[in-house]
Amino acid sequence: MTTARSSLINVSATPYYHCVSRCVRRTFLCGYDKQSATCFEHRRGWIEHRLLLLAQTFCIDVCAYAIMSNHYHVVLHINVKEAESLSLESVAERWLSLHAGPVLVNRFIQGDTLSEAERERCEEMIERWRERLTSISWFMRLLNQHIATKANREEKCTGHFWEGRFKSQALLDEKALAAAMAYVDLNPVRADIADTPETSEYTSVKARIEALRNEQHTAPYLFPFAGIPREPMPEGLPFRLMDYLELLDWTGRQIREGKRGHINTALPPILSRLGFHSAEWLSTCTHIERGKLVGSSQAMKVALPHLNRKRLSGFRLPDG
Repeated sequence: MTTARSSLINVSATPYYHCVSRCVRRTFLCGYDKQSATCFEHRRGWIEHRLLLLAQTFCIDVCAYAIMSNHYHVVLHINVKEAESLSLESVAERWLSLHAGPVLVNRFIQGDTLSEAERERCEEMIERWRERLTSISWFMRLLNQHIATKANREEKCTGHFWEGRFKSQALLDEKALAAAMAYVDLNPVRADIADTPETSEYTSVKARIEALRNEQHTAPYLFPFAGIPREPMPEGLPFRLMDYLELLDWTGRQIREGKRGHINTALPPILSRLGFHSAEWLSTCTHIERGKLVGSSQAMKVALPHLNRKRLSGFRLPDG
């Protein structure tokens, strides 16, 4: 039985979510299709481009992504503060960059004189769009529908491109967020199609490393790293970028070499701050997809009322 999205996604519980969409029957619709002897690798670029375009339009930040041949992962951050700060005109312009708008709203944007009833109707519609700009369901819908339509047009066919609904996990604390991001960024390494994070095509870590090489402060359209939590805390991920890259490098070496939990002398400091032992971390970042909630027991207890759930279930991380 499917679970209501209100029991899976609620910004009051956490603004961070790990989402996965898989191609129908898990076929390689974004890779090499053996049956037709056709390479569809370029579609991974379609997904990456569309994902980052939607990040510019929605009030949803992309923290991490990995686009594989038959599925993709993305870690998203719902930015309610940004949505609340937008003017009515800005909300309308963002939404209408993706949809054809009603004549009434177009008149409103153009500055035409409207009656009081017309203006109220406009504001009602635009406020509904404001809510949608923080909706992961709408974000994923506009991502997946666009890719499916484009792929079917390319193959001159009809039918489903993606499996049913996308899967989502609530990331309830810093530990869950770090583990999910590492799991996503290391997907190509785990799948043995890349040797290192920096050679992992169509991933956020590769984009971040390329930005560093180009002396950019952060990768375009990706949620930035804000550093170790402090007061006041700037907007961004609660880690330092170099700590995160060191963590990925160390983790990737264990996954590649089959030495999980044995190399302790070079443990990245971020693991100590998050309260992970090496074996716990490696187990977590290779099994993160289990359960719809990810976090410590305490974080789960706090989140349950917001998600209209009663049972303490999900992928539990060690308490700090």
